[in-house]
Order: sequence, then structure tokens, then C-alpha cells
Amino acid sequence: MASSSSTMVSVFLLFMILSPSYIVSAAPDHRVCPFQYLYNFGDSISDVGNLIRLPTGARTSAARLPYGETTFHIPTGRSSNGLLMIDYVAMALRLPLLNPYLNHNAPVDHGVNFAVAGSTALDSSFFRARNVHVPASNSPLSTQLNWFRDHLNRVCHNPTECAQRLEHSLVFMGEIGGNDYNNAFFHGKSMEEIRTYVPSVVQAITNAVREVIHAGAVRIVVPGNFPIGCIPIYLSKFQTSDPRAYDNMKCLSGLNGFARYHNDYLQGALDELRREFPNVIILYGDYYNAFESVLRRAPALGFDAANTMKACCGVGGAYNFDTNRMCGSPGVPVCPNPARRIHWDGIHLTQEAYMHMAQQLIANILPRIC
Repeated sequence: MASSSSTMVSVFLLFMILSPSYIVSAAPDHRVCPFQYLYNFGDSISDVGNLIRLPTGARTSAARLPYGETTFHIPTGRSSNGLLMIDYVAMALRLPLLNPYLNHNAPVDHGVNFAVAGSTALDSSFFRARNVHVPASNSPLSTQLNWFRDHLNRVCHNPTECAQRLEHSLVFMGEIGGNDYNNAFFHGKSMEEIRTYVPSVVQAITNAVREVIHAGAVRIVVPGNFPIGCIPIYLSKFQTSDPRAYDNMKCLSGLNGFARYHNDYLQGALDELRREFPNVIILYGDYYNAFESVLRRAPALGFDAANTMKACCGVGGAYNFDTNRMCGSPGVPVCPNPARRIHWDGIHLTQEAYMHMAQQLIANILPRIC
């Protein structure tokens, strides 16, 4: 196990290697965006260590190797073998990697990350009323917003000072909402029922955006959902012998149609927010098309064309994924070269895949938000 100092050296070297190219390709006129702070809300797509600091999360797989092995050489709580998209965003802005909110001894001079793996946009009571099990560790958007308020109370002397801080901040509101649907899909709820959740999920997200705007935020990115029909956990759970269920990339068409329905609904709600707050920049983060682009260009990007749908860390079945023997469990192997795989553990992506997704997002977002 590497020491904390060697871990920081590895991250610093990665910053030096990657950050300049992202900034030059993404920022207009080769200038760096003038952000002093970065704030992030969300779930496991961007959790950098909050879940493993909760009593119910300390025993989860992200708290042990092989998670984090590629870049950090120790588990950090990131649900990947290394960096996440929010890490690449921080590097592109020439800011330090965000610390998790629940690491109370870590510096928060340049922002903080409130995301918690497994979190939902809606409160757990919504799901209990519908007989959908939600993990006890769930830290929904309402909880993360409470942390946001507590953070501002600690770092600002008054609302005006907080507003000035947020004026120089970039806020990522998600990705969140995916687990609201995941929990329902994997507990046997029909797609027709789950579609009725979408307005409530999107309203929770937009209400959270309103709150950070009222606190002073003026530049906000709100990401959409992934094409869930391309993810090994879904491909395994809903595998079928009917070829009509799959698209030309071998993803489940119906599930991807559901993800697009959520994303379209979210984009419509963001249009309404822009009319409500004409002086605030609110951008949609297109995770769906960014992921599909990586999948379509997989061989050109250096990914193993024969294993684009298989988990790197996993075992069993057509997708190298088994819910009874998941990544981090004893005896579950890791592929020899994670950099050639898109999927890390059957639920989340590898550092390499996140890097390529982040490169597209940064190139699309920063010129419009700087």
C-alpha cells in the first residue's frame, strides 16, 4: 500500500500531464476559467470519499482495493480504479481535487464535494411509500443541501460573503437521479411505474438548483443520466434472447429510451429555470451522448473492441458481472490492463473511460461558462 505522500505525487504528476491539454482544448482563447471554487452534488459517479466515511458505508467495496489502484494506489472511496469526471473538471480549472465533505479535517479552500455513492434525488420516504428498498446509507439531495448550508455557515461570515464566494464558483448538480430509478428497476417495478417517478426526480433536482442560485451561484452544470441499457449490471439483469431488444451497439433499447425520457424531461425543466433566472448560466451536462461517443469510438480510443461491454473487475456471465461476486469481493479478478476497458466494476466506468467522457464535456461546457 502506497503512502499518502506517494499518492499525492502520483496525482500531481497526472495533473501536470493531463491538465494543460484539457485547458488548451476546452477554454476559449487558451485562457483558464476564472473559478476559485468548485462544488459538487451527486452519487457514485462523483463521490470522492463520503460514503466510506459513513458508518454503513465503511465496509463497502469502494473502501478497499482494487478500487483506486491505478492512480491513488489506495482506495479513496471513488467507485473506479482511479479518477472520476469531477476530478478531471477540477484539473481543467487548475483547482485541487475536491475533498469529500465528510472528511472534516481536509481543506475546503477551493470547494467541496457533497456527493455520496448510492444517493437519490428524492428522499427515502418516497421509495418506502412505494415498497422500494433504499439503502440505509442513502444521503439524498436534501441531506447534501443541508451539508451545503452548514459548509457556507462555516466558511462565510454572512450571506453577502457567501454570495461572493458562489459568484466565483462552478457548481455541478449531479449526476443524480439514476439511483432513484436503479432501486426501482432492480426491485421489479415496471417501466411504466418508474416513468411516473421522473417528474418528482426532476423537480427535486431543479429545486436544488434554485437553492444554490438563491445562495449566490451563477454558473451551474446539471448532468443527465447515462444510457443505462449499455451498463453491464442492466445488461445482465435484463438479458434476453430477443435480438430486437438490442440496438446496433448491443445496448438494451428500452432502457436507453427510459434514460432519454429522463434527460428530455430534465432539459425541459432547465429551460424553465433559465427563464426564471435569466442572469444565471445553467448548462446541461450530456453524459448520455458523451458515453455513447466513447462506446462508438472505443477501438480508436484504445479500448479492447472484444470487451467493450464487459466489466474489468468482475467474474461470470456474458458481461463479466455477477451480483453475488462483485468487484472487491475475495477472489474476484481484475483485468490485466484496465486502461483498455470502458467498464470498471459493471456499474461504474474505468478512469480511462471517465477521462474521455470528461474531455468531451469540458470542451463543450467551459467555452460557454467561462
